[in-house]
Amino acid sequence: MTKIKATNVILHAFDWPYNRVTQYAKDIAKAGYKAVLVSPPLKSYKHEDGTEWWQRYQPQDYRVIDNQLGNTDDFRKMTAILDAHDVHVYVDVVFNHMANESKIRHDLNYPSKQVLDEYHQSAARYETLKLFGDITKPLFTERDFIKAFPIKNWADPWEVQHGRISGGNEDPGLPTLKCNQNVIKQQKCYINSLKQLGIKGFRIDAAKHLTLEHIQLVWDKHISADVHIFGEIITDGGATKEEYELFLAPYLKGTSLGAYDFPLFHAMYNVFEKGQPLAELDNPYSVGQALAYDRAITFAITHDIPNNDVFLDQVMTEHNELFAYCYILGRDGGVPLIYSDLDTSNITNSNGSPRWKDCWNEPVLTKMIAFHNLMQGQPMAVLSKGEDHLIFCRADEGVVAINRGAEPLNIVLPAGQFSVLVDTGSNIASCSQTAGSYRLEASSCAMLVKSTLLE
Repeated sequence: MTKIKATNVILHAFDWPYNRVTQYAKDIAKAGYKAVLVSPPLKSYKHEDGTEWWQRYQPQDYRVIDNQLGNTDDFRKMTAILDAHDVHVYVDVVFNHMANESKIRHDLNYPSKQVLDEYHQSAARYETLKLFGDITKPLFTERDFIKAFPIKNWADPWEVQHGRISGGNEDPGLPTLKCNQNVIKQQKCYINSLKQLGIKGFRIDAAKHLTLEHIQLVWDKHISADVHIFGEIITDGGATKEEYELFLAPYLKGTSLGAYDFPLFHAMYNVFEKGQPLAELDNPYSVGQALAYDRAITFAITHDIPNNDVFLDQVMTEHNELFAYCYILGRDGGVPLIYSDLDTSNITNSNGSPRWKDCWNEPVLTKMIAFHNLMQGQPMAVLSKGEDHLIFCRADEGVVAINRGAEPLNIVLPAGQFSVLVDTGSNIASCSQTAGSYRLEASSCAMLVKSTLLE
């Protein structure tokens, strides 16, 4: 098969050590990914016995990369190897808060005196790991933090954007940063230092908790130039839903940045898991159930869903998750994000293996990515829709069909010879050719492309 040019699919290598990303760089490129999103590259708590994934989301310092996943040297090596394979690096940035270290100290200097002493004692080493700034002094002090109070009313934007994220009444929570001159300055210096390392994309963690002013001040035109930026604003659905109207709508109106397409995720979940008609996925944007094509980060699962008890009921079955990937990789619009972890959730697949560890490179998924890459920019038109099926074409170059029903489905193809890239319900050989029509078995999905595209 001809080499297919990667377009925009992102591999979310969640909590992967930087050296592991380096190790798999060639395979990542071969699988059709254009970018890899890695966990926050900063200083956070680490231990020789390992630490929980959420420690990566509790910053101690922006100026040094030194955490459980690796250090600045590992990170630089990873970016260089990925660049050699023409794969971009995206990073997660945590700007709402700093680490909860209340069990070991009572001040709000970041990093702590203990960390600053560590910098001093190994000055030569940390100077090579430094991204920017003067690491003999704190990055932030008490005057950079909002006075502590826990978030109790999650439907109050002011409270959500000023209170502390905490685990309950006994948990002092994560110290919330102010939107002041020093905080904005340091966060912009951090972004610029990462851009100098070649970083091409940024995921804004916990964007719901940042004020619109804070986001606008950090992500100005200069900072945002030549990079892809998107925010994580978790909602329970699309337009008219309370969380959408309170948090996502103002962000979309007040910025030009991208966002996780939670409206589309919930639309897919309602169809595939709750049995609503597949016809509802005909054009979800037209009814406020999907974001605009040029701002959406589309997904079938995010790291929050399997790793937080409150979202666990949103994990789809393996079968339905594959349907969701077929839909988001088949449709026109959005930047697909494919999730992979190293078993942080302890959820296994039907074979008893960690469910999302190797899924990123499974043949069916990589062929779906190939379809997405081949069809980039081709207009989409629905050919047939119903309670249990959805068939659409991409110009006359490709066809996507999802059949949730209990009976086979006959697909009338556009004129010409087509090759079968994906068929989850058949043992038919990949790239076998057909013309005129195609039979899709019950409870399966398929992707076909014009045979000439593979020559």
